[in-house]
Order: sequence, then structure tokens, then C-alpha cells
Amino acid sequence: MRFLPVSLKTFLVELADLDETLALYASLQAVPIDAIEEMVPAARTLMIRFRPERATAAALAGEIAARDLSARAAPSDRLVEIPVRYDGEDLEEVSRLTGLSVDEVIQRHTESEFIVAFCGFAPGFGYLIGGDASLHVPRRQTPRTRIPAGAVALAGAFSGVYPQASPGGWQIIGVTPLKMWDTRRDPPALLQPGTRVRFYDLAKRPQAATPASSEADSMVEEPADEGDRTTRFTVLAAPMPALFQDGGRIGQTGQGVSASGALDQESLKTANRVVGNAAETACLEITLGGFSFESSGRATIALAGAPCPVTVRDRFGSSFEAATGQPIPLEAGDVVTFGHPTKGMRCYFAVRGGFEVKPVLGSAATDTLAVVGPPPVSAGTVLTISEPAVPMESVSLDEIPMADLPAAGDTVTLDIVMGPRTDWFTDEALDQLCNQDWLVTPQSNRVGIRLAGATPLERIDRTELPSEATATGAIQVPHSGQPVLFLADHPLTGGYPVIATVAEHHLDLAGQIPVNATIRFRPITRFAEIKPEKRPAQGTAGDAKR
Repeated sequence: MRFLPVSLKTFLVELADLDETLALYASLQAVPIDAIEEMVPAARTLMIRFRPERATAAALAGEIAARDLSARAAPSDRLVEIPVRYDGEDLEEVSRLTGLSVDEVIQRHTESEFIVAFCGFAPGFGYLIGGDASLHVPRRQTPRTRIPAGAVALAGAFSGVYPQASPGGWQIIGVTPLKMWDTRRDPPALLQPGTRVRFYDLAKRPQAATPASSEADSMVEEPADEGDRTTRFTVLAAPMPALFQDGGRIGQTGQGVSASGALDQESLKTANRVVGNAAETACLEITLGGFSFESSGRATIALAGAPCPVTVRDRFGSSFEAATGQPIPLEAGDVVTFGHPTKGMRCYFAVRGGFEVKPVLGSAATDTLAVVGPPPVSAGTVLTISEPAVPMESVSLDEIPMADLPAAGDTVTLDIVMGPRTDWFTDEALDQLCNQDWLVTPQSNRVGIRLAGATPLERIDRTELPSEATATGAIQVPHSGQPVLFLADHPLTGGYPVIATVAEHHLDLAGQIPVNATIRFRPITRFAEIKPEKRPAQGTAGDAKR
């Protein structure tokens, strides 16, 4: 058992195999440790996010190292049967790789019983184990840019079903009409860790497919009563669709769902504080400005984050300029336009009382990679405003100074924690990571910042990394050697090594770095395994809940 640093609040437990990983995960679920906030199991690792005010990483490692991993979790009583049309693009290739005929491949797949080991990659994607060993095949040499939703596929010792259309490198043997992820189900993921799964051939056992529901449909509000006096904002322009964001979707990793949430959490909280909302009330995250709307009634709004000019024009044609970081009162008929920021990337638009938006899995955050949460806000969208929870007079609306943010051409220094896979890279690569400028490319988005450096990072270990959890801020290095800095919408698990991770106190800054700025990475730790401490005496902050 190894303990590898990820960030100041996260570490990775590396175990011998999947059985040990699942045994440790089951043990920590059965007898929790108070300081542990969230766990993400993968092929042979368990990522643990913890509360450093309650225990150190070394103290937690000591408790975890003492756990008995001999017990194995019993399979669930729940069995899910999945219909498949075995006509996948890689069926012939799987036949060739296994030395089996196509009919034998189908027969062995349908005669196997699988168990969902863990979820990751995308919401509702379960990594299935326990199938016939003769069906273990490698990933494709060249991943596809698009795999259809419902694709049934094989990779290594795993089988799985893609819940939505996405890129991927698994070998496709068929397609199911069954929906793996549906927010109108409870829980939305059809496959949960521990669930038993069997596949059957639709050619031999036909079954009518259940009509697929639409994620967007689940977000549609009922038509408003024309006689009500609720204030609404009608969006007139949104060059880049705005996204609802809040503090994030915590605690859903068991369904393969990452937190998402505002890229600049402090600016989200600032905007809400200015108008008197709770700190993590859903705001609109607006990228690069240009957003405009008309108000149907009185409201108080505020912007925080990337500073951009705000123009308010009333129904009589008069206009005034407003500032970010301050409350802006609106009347019926006012048209508000946000200009383009000269620094930073994203501003956060709050309204007193908050926007009426349906949460998904307890959060209004829009995850652009997983396609979870409210739909993007574009021109023509009508936003309904909620009534404030407390009277306006009881709230202090002091101006909050804005932080200085980077502009295109600036160099930004980000603190990083070395690990968990620093030792997969050459000494030269470690030097290059920290001593050259990394250009932010136009391919960057909420999933991650794609970087370009003069010298790619070279690996020592060229073997394939089994899928393992990744944290926000992870600097993942694909085969090209050009890093990707993961932001809030990153995939829950990944198959490329992470050389280092941006420290939590610089994540907000990372979310504001514009295209054509450059990044310098500054290590604040040396890479070293975490050495477990002896288990603390009962009654200390690291004690398990008994």
C-alpha cells in the first residue's frame, strides 16, 4: 500500500489490485473516518479528499494502513439485464484478438455475470468486472473521436456501456437502447457500484426499448401565469452561452459525477454577498462578456470576477455606467449590457433572491463535459427571479475590491503540489515543467486548459496507466507531452499520469487565465510518498466514527 500526494487536501492510496481497492473502499464506507470528505475508487487506487483541519494526510494514512483488507464485499442482490444489438464496429477485431468466432464472443459475453466495480469517466459509466477472461482485450491503438450513446464495449479486464456520445478507446461490440443515465430516475445512474449485470442478445430475445428521455426536458419550467408580478430577465445577447454555476455537486462520485461548479469560487461568493444572497447561490458564469438582457421589473444585480464595463439603459433612452463589485438597481424596462473584460475570463452575475432554476442532484451547476445540470443560457432565454429571503434593509451591500486578474500576454505563476505520478517522468521533464513558460491555447475550456510548451514532457514509464481518479487542478500529461490542466468539468477518472496538481488556493486564479497568457508552475512541495503515522489515540481528530 502506497500513499501518494495529490494536493494539499487530497491523496491517492495505491493498492495491489482492484480487489484490495474495493475492500478498502468498503471498509471506509462501513466504518468511516471523520476527516475523510470524499472517496473515488478506481482500478487499483482510491483517491481520498480530506479536511486538513481535522487530520493530517500522514495521520489518515496511518489509520488506513491498519485496515483489514481480507474481507471482500458481497455482490448486491440487484441484477440489471441489458439488451444488446451485437453489431459493434470492433466485433470482428475482438474476434481476431481473442481467437474466438464472432458467435463465440457474443455467447461468452451474454453468459457472463458482471459486477459494477466503480463508476467514472462519465455519469452513469460503470466499470464492469467478472466477465469471461477470454474476452480481455486491449484498448484501440487510436481512440475514436465519437462513440455513440449506449455502446457496449470491452477494454482490458473491463466491460462497460457508454452513457452518452463521447470520445473513447474501448472496443465496441454492440449497442443497447437502454438509457444508462437519466436524471428523472432515482438514482439517475442505472448502474451503481456492486450491482450485478447481465447482457442478452436482442436478436434472440427481442424487447421493446424504453423511449429515451431528454435531459433538457427535465429542466423545462412550467409556463408562467401572465398575471403574476414576478421579475424576469429576457436575454437579448449571449455570444458565448452563459452557464448556471454554484458551489458544485459534492458527494455524487459513486454515480461517476464530478463536482463541477464555478471556476472562480471566490468571485461567485463575492457577487452573492454584494446582493445579500447565501454565498453559494446559483449565479450565471459569463465568459468574455457581451451578455445583454432586459428586466421586466425591479431587481438588484451584481457582477464579480473578470472586471467588465456595465451599461444600463432605461426605457426612456437614458443610460448610466455601473461597476463590478457593487449593487446595481434595476427598474422595469432597463436593458443591461456587460462589456468585454480587459483582464480575466469569467464574471459572475448574481441577482438578489437568486435565479429560479431546477437543481440536478442537489446542485444548479452545469457540467459541460458530463452534460449534467441546467441547459446553457442563450439569446431568447427568459430567466425568472426568486423573491429575496430577507428584507433588503437588513443586508449590508458594501463594495468588495476586485482581485487583479491576468490579461492575454501576461505570465501567471501557479503553486503546484508534486504528485501523484511525478516519478513517471524524467528529471529533465520535471525541470521543464517548472522552468519554461506554458502557453494557454485556444483549445482551453471549462474541462481544462490545454498548454503548449517549447519542450514536451518526457516519461520514464511508457506503460499504460490503469484508470484512476483525478482532482481539479491536476496537470495530466498525454502521450504528446503537452500538459492539460484540469478545471472543474474534468472527467472523474483518467488514464494518463498526473505529474503535479495546482494547489487549492490557486484554483480560482487558474479559472481566470485567458487564452494567450502563459503559465509558470512553482512547486511548493517535493515529491515523496506520504509516510503513515501511528494511529492516533481515541478521542483525537483522526478517530474513526465507531
